[in-house]
Amino acid sequence: MTQPLPDSCSAQWDDAGLPALGTASQAAFWVALEQNGPWGREAVTESHLDPSVGSALAQACSDHGGRLLLIRRPGRHVDVGTTEPTVLIAGGLATDPWLLVGTVDDPAELLRTPWSLLAGDDPDAVTETLDTLDETRDPALLICTNSKRDVCCAVRGRPIALSLQEQFPERVWECSHTGGHRFAPTGIALPSGQTYARLTTDSAAAIIPAERKGEIPVELNHSAYDRGRSVLAPPAQSAESVVRQSISELSLRALRTDLHPDGEGWRGEVTHRDGRAWPVDVRRVAGPELKDSCVKVAKPSFFFEVSLAD
Repeated sequence: MTQPLPDSCSAQWDDAGLPALGTASQAAFWVALEQNGPWGREAVTESHLDPSVGSALAQACSDHGGRLLLIRRPGRHVDVGTTEPTVLIAGGLATDPWLLVGTVDDPAELLRTPWSLLAGDDPDAVTETLDTLDETRDPALLICTNSKRDVCCAVRGRPIALSLQEQFPERVWECSHTGGHRFAPTGIALPSGQTYARLTTDSAAAIIPAERKGEIPVELNHSAYDRGRSVLAPPAQSAESVVRQSISELSLRALRTDLHPDGEGWRGEVTHRDGRAWPVDVRRVAGPELKDSCVKVAKPSFFFEVSLAD
């Protein structure tokens, strides 16, 4: 893994050894739109994408509980527009995740997306409107490289994306800000929405084969690397990840989590599809003062701590 500057945010968090549990950006679905050229801090409105279209797409995704990302091929970023940009849409994340892929003549076509259907189980209902997209069984890995948002993502993320593109052509993308650059290099696997921290070239290479099976790689089934499934709220992400790690469960569909607020934390239960269940207690724990972004000053950190009942 490429080493950042000693005072960078990801280096500070690496040195502190704090877990990545519960830090995945929450999203009921993901829409990824190819856009070549430079990206600004707010990539969807500071790129060669028409800012009015980018803003409208981002707002539509947000209004329906999803997230919009820009993507581009790893490597040299040609400073021109894309004739027919690729689009990835990952939905059905709560039950049986699916992934659509295709191209559009104009990104504005995505404004016709039937947003309310993206969290559902029927990708065919979506392609009835977006007929240039098709369901695919080939997963995708998005590596954050948005340097204008945080330099750690570029310094640590780009080398990984570049090294993987030959091994997984058409399946690995650079992407805009996903949240959590303090855990760079970070990645999101589609269609599951499973989010990872502190990737290396070797661990990142294990993601796509695992995603094909609906699993988390064994080497990333650890609190340092597993940020959680994006469809869940952060406390539930944490609880599910800790149970998965404690029983060495790799399937991303094996567990279900039900939490409720309890004082300053959350209590509930994680259940396995085989009938097993684990009562859980989730708390936010104060950590040392750290930068959560390279351009910000250090401030008190926190992390999630999960207790499992005997």
